[in-house]
Parts: sequence; C-alpha cells; structure tokens
Amino acid sequence: MTGAAGMNLGRFNDHEEARKSGLPGAIVPGIMSQGIFAAAIHAWAPGAEVRKLDTIFRAPLVADTQVRVNGVVTDCDEEGKTIELDLTMTNEANETPVLGTALVALE
Repeated sequence: MTGAAGMNLGRFNDHEEARKSGLPGAIVPGIMSQGIFAAAIHAWAPGAEVRKLDTIFRAPLVADTQVRVNGVVTDCDEEGKTIELDLTMTNEANETPVLGTALVALE
C-alpha cells in the first residue's frame, strides 16, 4: 500500500530493513495514521465532514499490528453544528503511539 503513495522506502514496507535502521519494524506512514483516524470518525458519524485533523506522533506505529482508535467529544458548538474530538490510537501493547484532535462538522 505504501508503494501507491510513493513511499517505497524499506522503513515502510520491510521489517528487516526497518530494524537495520533502528526501528522496531516497518512503520505506518504518518499520513496513513491520519487516514485511520478519519476512517474511525466516518465509521462513527458517516455523514460527518472532518474539517481539521491534527496528529502527534509519540512513537512509531508498527505495520501489520492491530490498533484501536478511541475518541472523546471535548467541545460542542450547537450553532455551528461542529464538535471537537480528542483521539488516541492504541497498539497491541496498550501503548499510545499516536494522538490527535479533530474538528468535525455534523449533518
């Protein structure tokens, strides 16, 4: 999948090559982590429009692992029909390598 995004670097698609670079394995590119957050928002609110999505990368997200995305509504603008979310992405070791915030417009 990373090849289609022009990311044919070993750190994204080869666990052994990534380990040679000091990484724990092949890592998920940041833009894909943002896509995981956006997909989770749309699964929760199918008609929503993600207007802004900020991410913080605290540690590499290793490819070929399961992640869990959680979100909490932190603000609601009823007049503007928007909400703000705090997002977390948790890996199989129950660590949180990626955090985010989103501004979402609801129908």
